[in-house]
Amino acid sequence: MNHLTALVKRDLKLAYRLGGGAGTAIGFFLVVVTLLPLGIGPDSALLSRISAGAIWIALLLSVLLSVDRIFQADHEDGSLELMLLGPVSLEMIVVSKTFAHWLTTGLPLAVTAPLFGVLLNIEPGAIGPLVLSTLIGSPALSFLGALGGAITLGVRRGGLLLSLLILPLYVPVLIFGVSAASASGAGPDISTPSLLVLSALSLATLVLCPLAAAAAIRSHFR
Repeated sequence: MNHLTALVKRDLKLAYRLGGGAGTAIGFFLVVVTLLPLGIGPDSALLSRISAGAIWIALLLSVLLSVDRIFQADHEDGSLELMLLGPVSLEMIVVSKTFAHWLTTGLPLAVTAPLFGVLLNIEPGAIGPLVLSTLIGSPALSFLGALGGAITLGVRRGGLLLSLLILPLYVPVLIFGVSAASASGAGPDISTPSLLVLSALSLATLVLCPLAAAAAIRSHFR
């Protein structure tokens, strides 16, 4: 656990010093949510109906903006290869680095989502389900992004390839995330079917994605 904690702290410090973490993601999130009402028009009823979907799409794109850097920087400076020789298994390294990415990107976006929802005339009753769905679903976005980052490791300008690989996997998370966030009448209830399925997706990515990402990284260094 000491090694894993050290890895998480290291990635948090690098994200803070080098930038490109929460600030970039929140800035991109704000741009998308701000431009959307300008493009649709001043119809407050329409904005209220699409607010949950718009926020989830903005969240997805903001996370996708930074997932290629989960392993790429360590691969370029040789740190990733040294980690493979250390006492921590590669699967746990993937978990720690993805968790650090979620702390610097997914968690800030999930916390600030209701504030941006005000720009889309979100209903007050939908704020609770929106916060709960983004908190539960955003880890799945980071772990799926880590899988794509591991597959495209070492590929020059692999951002487009990463997007093509990961976006289809994001679709189930997006569908159930929007469905859970749209349940304004139910309140923030974890027992709703959409939230249960979203929780299952996040747990499945937590278990399966580190295994697949570690296998992809090992194949790269063979």
